[in-house]
Amino acid sequence: MRLEFLENGPIRVEGRRFVVRVGEKEEVLERPRVFLCRCGGSANKPFCDGTHKRIGFQAPGGTLEVEGD
Repeated sequence: MRLEFLENGPIRVEGRRFVVRVGEKEEVLERPRVFLCRCGGSANKPFCDGTHKRIGFQAPGGTLEVEGD
């Protein structure tokens, strides 16, 4: 799995299958990537809704590679 911290934006997570648990709710997503909120302003947490652009969020970019299970 690969996580990319987009400059001034969300976290792009590369994978195949994501299990998202928020409170009592669980959702399985079958897709190649998801974008997670990093600015704290999204109305659709944990996912990015583009709010970072409106609020002027700033943060450096980078990557994180996760190997194995």
